[in-house]
Amino acid sequence: MRDGADADAIPVLGAAAMSPTSVFVTTFLAAAVEVIEMVIIVVGVGSVRGWRSTWLGAGVGLVVLALLVVIFGSALRAVPLDALRLVIGSLLVIFGLQWYRKGIRRVAVNGLRGMGERPASAEGVVTRGVDWTAFVLSFKGVLLEGLEVAFIVVSFGLTAQALSSAALGAAAAFVVVASAGLLARRLVQRIPRSALQLLVGTLLSSFGTFWAVESLGIAWPSDDAAILGLVIWYGVAAAAYVVLLRRGRLATVEVTP
Repeated sequence: MRDGADADAIPVLGAAAMSPTSVFVTTFLAAAVEVIEMVIIVVGVGSVRGWRSTWLGAGVGLVVLALLVVIFGSALRAVPLDALRLVIGSLLVIFGLQWYRKGIRRVAVNGLRGMGERPASAEGVVTRGVDWTAFVLSFKGVLLEGLEVAFIVVSFGLTAQALSSAALGAAAAFVVVASAGLLARRLVQRIPRSALQLLVGTLLSSFGTFWAVESLGIAWPSDDAAILGLVIWYGVAAAAYVVLLRRGRLATVEVTP
């Protein structure tokens, strides 16, 4: 589900066709998809760039989102999502490809040594002040996905005349997925920094590519499921480059953090 217009086009959302329980379940599932994307971005950025600025960006994003919901309410469907997707998608691609490139070189040199044995090093993590890269990526990821969840709630809730059930479904999805993300955080931090940087770069590049192309009015096959295809494509390309670097003895090139 990408915006309110899509939800309005679904015929089963008539008031007589859906009970409050059905609205809750439908909204929960639709919102969970968006919250998963949000959590992946936050956990990925925090694992690579540090958690303080990442949490700050996510927190500010949630505050801005709450203010927009309170001020505009159902009028949120008038917000130009395509413009936001283009800006945020382009930003994710820019930073994602940088980490993707560095991750490929690091994996080519270090392989997966240390997997599961120790937390990822704090190399490159800003310890003083605000890491604006982490802040902006986290803020925009939370804001965009949060707006899409808000659109889902407004569209489903108003169409079925069960706004409270839709809101509860979205809130439940946020709590469940966010809790799972917090539990996964410790596991993610035990991935060696070389592999972690490549993983996060792959994910950010995939999300960014998906949003940027979608903002141009081009429909992806299978909607959000296309993100998985992009992740596989970037992953296969990374594996090929790692093999080429190792065979060509280019992996000894100094990698800057």
